[in-house]
Amino acid sequence: MSENTILDRIDFITGNKQILKETVITPPREPFSDDICYFLSEVSKVIMADKRSRQYSDVVTFAFWIRNASLSKLKERFLTDDGSICTGRGIAFHIAPSNVPVNFAYSLATGLITGNANIVRIPSKNFPQVGIITDAINMVLDSHEEFRRYILLCRYDRDREINDFFSSMADVRIVWGGDRTIEEIRKSPLPPRSVEITFADRYSIAVIDSDMYMNMDDKDKIASDFYNDTFFSDQNACTSPRIVVWAGHRRDEAKEAFWEKLHNLVIEKYTFQDITSINKLTQFYLAVSEVGEIKMIPHNDNLIIRMAVSNLDKLLMDHRESCGFFYEYDCDDVMELSEICNDKRCQTIGFLGNIDWLKPLIESGIKGVDRVVDIGKTMDFDLIWDGYDLMSMLTRKIVL
Repeated sequence: MSENTILDRIDFITGNKQILKETVITPPREPFSDDICYFLSEVSKVIMADKRSRQYSDVVTFAFWIRNASLSKLKERFLTDDGSICTGRGIAFHIAPSNVPVNFAYSLATGLITGNANIVRIPSKNFPQVGIITDAINMVLDSHEEFRRYILLCRYDRDREINDFFSSMADVRIVWGGDRTIEEIRKSPLPPRSVEITFADRYSIAVIDSDMYMNMDDKDKIASDFYNDTFFSDQNACTSPRIVVWAGHRRDEAKEAFWEKLHNLVIEKYTFQDITSINKLTQFYLAVSEVGEIKMIPHNDNLIIRMAVSNLDKLLMDHRESCGFFYEYDCDDVMELSEICNDKRCQTIGFLGNIDWLKPLIESGIKGVDRVVDIGKTMDFDLIWDGYDLMSMLTRKIVL
């Protein structure tokens, strides 16, 4: 099949067929170049000036991440002068997840600041957040024509031939979206010297010290932060806690206060789909049949489903659901979390407490857990993600 026939099946949101041909011969750049950082900071300003952004905290968070002050801090952290020459790898082909609206933007920005030209398959679903960000990028590109060859954003249906085409020119391929997506994309071969970074199916947990929580004055903020970690992405993000672990001595009163405040927030802000009630109930029965010793905590509606478990069997995460579906566990000793955190699928711990309490677990040699962050920060992106140093993997060094 001809190249033009393949390209006719692609919907370019940023760029076009001609620019794609130019991208193929576009040289990589040095990481954190001043002009790229300036470009991204201009995109940030446009996003922040867009009234639509106020409705989406994930869009605002992204805009803050690419502002000049933030990029300067990243440059200071990740760019070291060891006498070698650092450059991007060339063309980065990104497959963004379909259920996390802003992920494509972080992946693109990471490719840009590491000096690469980028072809990004964005979510096929018409998320408002995607439109806000792509509109800003296209607006800034009008006055920065030199970067058009470095940014191609496109949509297309599942299509092996298109994946083959983009993979054949990729110096690095970044695959988000889980195990099935990785399996499908890997059917498309890469050139021998190309690098692949894959983000497989993951899950996350939250750990709350009930004593610290009950001593806090602003419990509403914790509810809001937890809401952003979970309901804002319909709990579909790999960073969204699926299990809430309670430590400390005031668990019962902490649970009552925490869940009541969260429930009130969900009523106020969340758009509930009836089908999710059926999905949650179905998943509960499946979990009981395979794991056992799970008790559904009584509730007045289906906005939040809580299930008390007597042990943290890693099989629980084979029965995770979205849109407000949580397992709950009372923990006396941090090492009780070993089995669930030794699973390589375990990504993030959203934490409220004294970090020293967690350290014996983290230092025990568990194979899971790539990051421990404050509740409310689980979706905050960084150049070290899922245990990968993206700065290192998206660049190459020429030793002199």
